[in-house]
Parts: sequence; C-alpha cells; structure tokens
Amino acid sequence: MNRLFVDEEFPYKGHMWDRGSGIRMHYIDEGHGDPIVCVHGNPTWSFYFRKLIQELSRSHRVIAVDHVGCGFSDFPGEDEYGYRLADRIDDLEGLLDHLGITSNAMLVAHDWGGAIGFGVAGRNPDRFSSLVAMNTAAFRLPEGKKLPSILRPVRGPFGEFLIRRLNAFVAGTFLIGTRRRKLSRTERAHYRSPYNNWRRRLAVHRFVQDIPLRPTDPSWQTLLDVEAGLSALAGHPLLLLWGTKDPVFDEAFLDEWRSRFPEARHKKWEDCGHLLLDDAPDGVICQLRSFLESNAREKAHQ
Repeated sequence: MNRLFVDEEFPYKGHMWDRGSGIRMHYIDEGHGDPIVCVHGNPTWSFYFRKLIQELSRSHRVIAVDHVGCGFSDFPGEDEYGYRLADRIDDLEGLLDHLGITSNAMLVAHDWGGAIGFGVAGRNPDRFSSLVAMNTAAFRLPEGKKLPSILRPVRGPFGEFLIRRLNAFVAGTFLIGTRRRKLSRTERAHYRSPYNNWRRRLAVHRFVQDIPLRPTDPSWQTLLDVEAGLSALAGHPLLLLWGTKDPVFDEAFLDEWRSRFPEARHKKWEDCGHLLLDDAPDGVICQLRSFLESNAREKAHQ
C-alpha cells in the first residue's frame, strides 16, 4: 500500500478492508487489550488521533478508521459509492464486525464521527461499554439553532468550487481548528495530503452536502434513526470533551448532549477550538485515561 507520508508524526502500519465492490477502507490497528474505536469527521482522517494512538495503544487496542474518500482509504467516484450517512454507518459497522469488535469497546467520536459512531452503537449497544464525544453531534440541530454561518457558503451554489477547486474547507478547518497553538507546517501537510486534487476532495464536499437540515434531505431519516438509537445507550458511561471556541459545534451542542445524558461526565476547554486533540492533546488523553480507569473500577465492583 502506498503511503502519502511516512514519518515520526504518523508511523503506524495501515490495514485495508474491502467494504464491497472492490472499495477499500483503511484503518490503523495498534496495541492489545480492550478496543478503543476512533471515528473522525470532515475533513480530517485517522491522523487526527495520532497522539491518542501513541499513548493509549500501550494499554489498549486502538483502531482508527479512515472513511471512504478520506485518508488512505479508496476514493471512488459518485457512481460507485453513495457518500451518505447511511453508507458511513454501514461501513463502520461492517469493519468492526470484520475485526471481531463485538463487546467491551470504547467509542471516541469527533465531528461527523458522532453521527456515524453513535449510529453504529445505537444499532448494537452491547458492542460498546463506554462512549466519548468530542465537538460532535448525533442528533438534529438543537432547538433554535441554525446551520452555523461558517458552513453556509460551502453549502451554497459555490460550494463545489470552494471545496473542490480551492480546497477551502481544509483551509477553513485550520483557521477554526486550534486556538492554543498553531498547527505546524508538517501537521498541515498531513491533513491536506489526502485531498490534493479535485477528484480526491469529493468526500469533503459530499459530507457538507449531506448535513441533514430538513425532512426532505436524503440523510434526514438516517439521522432520526441515529437520534432514536441514543435511548438504547442511556446506561453507558459517556464522556463529553469540548473546545468551546469551535464556531460549528459550539456549546449549544454540548448542552444538548448533557440534556440527553444527564449523568455524563464533561470537560470544557475555554481556550480551544474544533480540533481539540491538536489544541490540548495532553489534557484530552489525561481525561480519557481517567475515564477508562474509573470505568474499569466500576466494572470490577459490579
């Protein structure tokens, strides 16, 4: 398999799974122990979880996926693949079945990874023993909330030009991603590397187009199903990690999570943006370790 980059930033061995019709999905699978399943959003890829993989694979089996059309996965044309939320949920579910991840897993979801990962968890709650949501959603826009203004240009008639010709969505993610620190040139190169031409930015554009806002949108019913599935996860320990300077998944989304899961633990970083694992990696990993340890203690006492 060809690598776009191989260096100390992302030294992990990749694996491929054929999701059907010859379309392959890439994933990282490092370490041993109870699984941690990391699900990225748009326009990131498994590189977002690089520091989490490094630290937590010492004690756990860490799996970080690349959605089709992202990272090191295949980049099929729109006549070959649907690029809808339902496709993404089916992909992740199929991969976890293939890997034998049927119980005792922890889900870590960011951005679009929330709807995808929690969609899989809602279908089979026994697969996951605990859940982590970082600047994400798995439900419709909170009441009174409109599509964030920063997304409106790329959802409009010039969206394809902005995203696929100018790569504006990736560039915009750099602008809103971090507040504590600036991504290094190498980090920005990694994030850009899968999306280096018009054809390879198709998934980025389709993710934006697929945001369900009204009942006539193609993925509206899928999102309703994901939202309904959250009730089956009410007994699962949930950790909410939030960068409050995120102009897309702002505190209204965090408040919605907390209203649905009143027992959830949460931690806010008032000076961090959308890419929380890039802004505050040590703090996030510390929270994850504490969450894992407390869940293990509780399980031992049951």
